[in-house]
Amino acid sequence: MNELTKAEEQIMKYVWKLGKVFLKDIVQEFPEPKPAYTTISTVVRVLVKKNFLKYETYGKIRQYYPAISKESYFRNHMKGVIGNFFSGSASNFALFFASDENLDLTELENMKKMIEKKIENLKDKNE
Repeated sequence: MNELTKAEEQIMKYVWKLGKVFLKDIVQEFPEPKPAYTTISTVVRVLVKKNFLKYETYGKIRQYYPAISKESYFRNHMKGVIGNFFSGSASNFALFFASDENLDLTELENMKKMIEKKIENLKDKNE
């Protein structure tokens, strides 16, 4: 799967948020000063070529919608990060975040509970 540039990712965030959109809807989501309409249009065309967006045509107007879910993109993106920066080890990835000085005890306890729940679900599934 292709990676998104920052501009592409910003547009995809708006599309994921709104669902089906026309180009004008995407432009309206940007804060002032808004990028040029033609700039956004160009990025949208690239997203169509990269198969992140699909569209339906109504006369001369296109309505765009995501070809991939935000969750699916994020999952694949994180697999790449784990592979590139943590030697493919999810444990090293988790340890990196668990050792963050900004995490408090409550956040660490919540992470522990989620991991324990996942372990129990896997055990139940394998029985």
